[in-house]
Amino acid sequence: MGAPAVRTVLGDLLGAELGVCDSHDHLFLRSPRLPGQELADAEAAERQLRELAAHGGRSLVQWTPYGMGRHAGALAELARRTGVRLVAATGLHQAVHYAEEPPSDLAALFVEELTLRVRGGICGAAPRAGLIKVAGDFHGLGPHARRTLTAAAEAHHATGAPIAVHLELGTGAAEVLGLLCERLGVPPSRVLLGHLGRCPDLQTQREAARSGAWLVFDGPSRAHHATDWRLFDSLADLAERGYGDRLLLGGDTVTAQARAEIGVAQVSRVLRPRVARELGEALARRIFVDNPAQAFAVHWKS
Repeated sequence: MGAPAVRTVLGDLLGAELGVCDSHDHLFLRSPRLPGQELADAEAAERQLRELAAHGGRSLVQWTPYGMGRHAGALAELARRTGVRLVAATGLHQAVHYAEEPPSDLAALFVEELTLRVRGGICGAAPRAGLIKVAGDFHGLGPHARRTLTAAAEAHHATGAPIAVHLELGTGAAEVLGLLCERLGVPPSRVLLGHLGRCPDLQTQREAARSGAWLVFDGPSRAHHATDWRLFDSLADLAERGYGDRLLLGGDTVTAQARAEIGVAQVSRVLRPRVARELGEALARRIFVDNPAQAFAVHWKS
């Protein structure tokens, strides 16, 4: 068995090659829940990536799943043009983000996109996905969430892929971990819990950290988001308790307005320097370099 690898849109590479990483963001996205706010402009995406790189960013993980305008082929072309390492996602979001019914065999879809090619690519041949994105519900798991998480677990066991989970308003981490890890046998080290900071309950965050899952704090690209001011309190608390090696950070830019106001470069331009300044360069390196190199690198199964 070779070394763990990150599956980027241009091929597999060692985690150390990611460099400074935006661990959760979007260059392309569409949803009926966000009319008029689509991210579909490849030129704008390229400008975002070049600005990210100008401030030291070297990689970005796009969590846009199946059926939400991923533009996977465009991601590959952008990676070639800018030199920024890009990771694409398969998976399925909450049902409200889709106008049509998803394919019936979700696990087969996820495995296909992780091992062969992402469906619906443009601008050339579509690449493979490097992670599975699914979603929980507010304080629980409904039938759709249970179906998608179960399919994600099946696809993980078939491929080794990491599973990234949207936690609605930061809630439901215990239920997600109970299903994925305790019932379906996914190692916690292969689960990434997104949006945990949107429910700024330190005890909940500590319990999630104790599980061994990755804690992804994201969303600072939303100007004036109600939980932004608690981000550094959470990071400091978790680091002080010995969980600095479980933390990741991303921008989660999901609308055209967020892109115009702040954009993905916020991660490398503002957040990384602030973490280094307020919490120390060692923790900043863990959050933006060392932890992504481990979280997204797996032993891929053929």
